[in-house]
Amino acid sequence: MSKQQEPEWLTRERAYDDELERYGTIPELFERSAKRQLDSDAQLYKGGVYDRSLVESGVLPAASDDEFATISYREMRDIVRNLATGFRELGLGAEDRVGLFSNTRMEWAQADFGLLAAGCVITTVYTDSSPQQVEYLLSDPEASAVVVENEQLLDRFFEVEESLDLETIVLIDEPTESYDRESLYTLADVHELGAENFEKETYDEWLDETHPEDLASLIYTSGTTGKPKGVRLTHWNFRSNVHQIRRRIGPRDAEPDRLSIDDHTTAISFLPLAHVFERLAGHFLMFGSGASVGYAESTDTIADDIFRLKPTAGGSVPRVYERIFDSMREQASEGSGGAVKQRIFNWALDVAKEYQIADDPGALLRLKHGLADRLVYSDVKENLGGNIELMVSGGGSLSKDLCQIFNGMGITILEGYGLTETSPVISVNSPDDIRPGTLGVPLEGIDVAIDQSAELEEELERSDSLVGELLVRGDNVTSGYWNKPGATERSFTEDPFEESDQVVAPGELTASGDWFRTGDLVERTPEGFLVFHDRIKQVFVLDTGKNVAPQPLEDVFATEDRIEQIMVLGDNRKFVGALVVPNFERLRSWAESNDIALPDDPEKLANDDRVVSWVQETIARGNEQFSEHEQIKKFALVPEEWTPENDLLTPSMKKKRRTILEAYQDRVDEIYSDE
Repeated sequence: MSKQQEPEWLTRERAYDDELERYGTIPELFERSAKRQLDSDAQLYKGGVYDRSLVESGVLPAASDDEFATISYREMRDIVRNLATGFRELGLGAEDRVGLFSNTRMEWAQADFGLLAAGCVITTVYTDSSPQQVEYLLSDPEASAVVVENEQLLDRFFEVEESLDLETIVLIDEPTESYDRESLYTLADVHELGAENFEKETYDEWLDETHPEDLASLIYTSGTTGKPKGVRLTHWNFRSNVHQIRRRIGPRDAEPDRLSIDDHTTAISFLPLAHVFERLAGHFLMFGSGASVGYAESTDTIADDIFRLKPTAGGSVPRVYERIFDSMREQASEGSGGAVKQRIFNWALDVAKEYQIADDPGALLRLKHGLADRLVYSDVKENLGGNIELMVSGGGSLSKDLCQIFNGMGITILEGYGLTETSPVISVNSPDDIRPGTLGVPLEGIDVAIDQSAELEEELERSDSLVGELLVRGDNVTSGYWNKPGATERSFTEDPFEESDQVVAPGELTASGDWFRTGDLVERTPEGFLVFHDRIKQVFVLDTGKNVAPQPLEDVFATEDRIEQIMVLGDNRKFVGALVVPNFERLRSWAESNDIALPDDPEKLANDDRVVSWVQETIARGNEQFSEHEQIKKFALVPEEWTPENDLLTPSMKKKRRTILEAYQDRVDEIYSDE
């Protein structure tokens, strides 16, 4: 895309002058932001969920079970400063690795900023980790301390403590029993120690001693294949990405009505802060922008928490948007007149898609959209708190249909893309130009290129697009993996081609250094928008030599009411097959309305010919959108939903394809029995 061709919104983005943009560290960003709005709300939290030691000690006021309480930026800054001082008093300091082993909550954020201000390096530990995984995530980075959420996780840590060399253990919640350990403190103990010893001059010296290029965090990859790798991310990796995102969705004085993330934003946080998406988009970006962040109790209470918090923004993964859509659809068919309500709902969905796609809706479409809003969309928005301005989707591919439906309803969803290794955001749709099915154009300051050298792209070429492995470089890109020089070397490459129109960057290249190989098969449209196809390793080859990218196939079924989850397979096979989790709730409703007696046992249900035929109708409709060799020829139903709890999804809700294949090898054998 040349500068003569680029749209006005992109030109304005390049000229955007961010008052927060300065070469610096994350603690400096937080301090500058807090100073600008000391009396504004910083964090919102509920009571009746945790036994918070900071509440028990009187540092935080108690909150009711039903409403969100708030603390200001002044109060949050005091807590962060005191925690930083307390951690220093415990002997932690520059470059010490400290594990954070907790669910997403306000104390996670406070401890993160406090430890970073003390000069420490955060290594994240996922709460669904087994004892062996906890051991690895603390031993690999040679952590010298760990912050643990509660006694349940503390017991899991104790199972492997002897094999670790940790000097300090900090418990966020107040313990219910006494532990005879000199090295164990509550977060309130750390805060009290800090409050007694805090000196502003000394604190400022710690911040000055930390440099932007210093390591800030080790974030371990999900480990869908092999052992997780610790991605090295510096303060400037994170902070540069904050500024890159603010250029796209930050506030503009000349455009006061433009959708943006700013100091008027109230965001809901529920994705794991241990992952880079929420850490950057729901944490560093929000607090750097002066936003208010409210924390959901758990994934089970998100619907109620959103309704009570009434957020204006938030980030989520595609699976959560799919569940919101499923909930909308179920509500539309409940109660008396269910069939009529369902028809109205389906009509409203069609109107939403038509409205979103239209360049100029016209009078008739506007009339239909207004009616659909009164009948359907307004209820959906009210269930999301009534104030949603924009949501971001990341961490996976969002169905184009689903994105069109939400945006057509007036619930703005910006799909973006990135990796842990890029801190993470590479591209995201602009509020000024939302194009469902794309990832937007790359952010300012990030160079991307398409490497077309791999043979597998031949089947996926587009006449007017470039398709290949996405390469990226910029200030937000990691320098490599912790203690894994081989993996680091394999992940970077010098220019695999001469600089040409393959580079997806307007004008001059802005970054320097080698290119990071994302491992993703991505399309670049003539206008510079990126379209995700799949992980290259997940693109499989049929024994006919035809290449198949499973993600587009799977995305088609995201809005189908009969399918809960689907995984496409077929590597070295004659045809494409699929493992399917049916929508059991929808199935029961269909059977009841048609006087069909189905077995109660899920295993028998998955093998029932009537159920298979019911799902087959949906598979057949989806197949119509693909070429012959890409179509699903046979499938098998499985009796349980894939979740992080049964280890079939990662904590960020991505399919563990290898694990799913191993768990259902018998059904895979059934699909390909004729071979």
